Amino acid sequence: MLNFSVLGALQICAGDEAVEICGDLERVLVQTLLVSEGRPIPAETLAEEMWGDHAPDNQANALQAHVSRVRRRLRALEPERRQQRLVLRPSGYWLTVESGELDAVRFTEGVKAAAATMAEGPEAASKLLREVLALWRGEVFGALPAGPICQLAAARYEEIRLRAMELLFDAELALGRHDAILVELTEAHIGNPLRERFCKHLMLALYRAGRQADALEIYRRMWRRLSEELGVQPSRELRGLEHAILSHDTALAPAGDVTGVLRSA
Repeated sequence: MLNFSVLGALQICAGDEAVEICGDLERVLVQTLLVSEGRPIPAETLAEEMWGDHAPDNQANALQAHVSRVRRRLRALEPERRQQRLVLRPSGYWLTVESGELDAVRFTEGVKAAAATMAEGPEAASKLLREVLALWRGEVFGALPAGPICQLAAARYEEIRLRAMELLFDAELALGRHDAILVELTEAHIGNPLRERFCKHLMLALYRAGRQADALEIYRRMWRRLSEELGVQPSRELRGLEHAILSHDTALAPAGDVTGVLRSA
């Protein structure tokens, strides 16, 4: 079994042994096949992903040369494997990836499972989300420039990562851990200043920590940013949270602590 990792710079490992995919073109080749998640990629599409508008005159031969080098490197990790991982089929090139071998698939499946687990209890959801978020080692593909297939995949994985963080903060706040996640929330809000759900999470955590003025200041900054950059107002939900903070609504207290927020406000 191999371990393919794209949530960061490309890595391919068999146990403690890793294979180096040399050259940006070969890395893009492997990454494109990986994010296809079982779908064959036509040679023309692969070439466009690798070279864009600057494909060599002998494009077919050049592509085949890169494919051959990747095959040799994969074979070095699995010398006992009978069939090639990377094959050419009538519909295009195909890279065999078994269940559990690609970190991006494990991540997306883990986020779905955590979302379903939230209804049963936030503790289990929080644990699972932290496990799958730990799969990320950096920017998808290590920010290696590539074509539209890899760009769309990177954007999709990044959006799922942000949704996973939102679910994680939902779970942690439901468990009353507002103090423990304040740093994480602040970083998430600063890094994604137009994402209202992070703003909501941070406002609630600050309020529960006895920092009503800071929570309201976060809202005012968000209001100005949305107005100036997008020409819109905060959502009804965010406006409602501001009103609840101003009125010391007891519904903002963590579960099982109706008076805690009032004491700290």
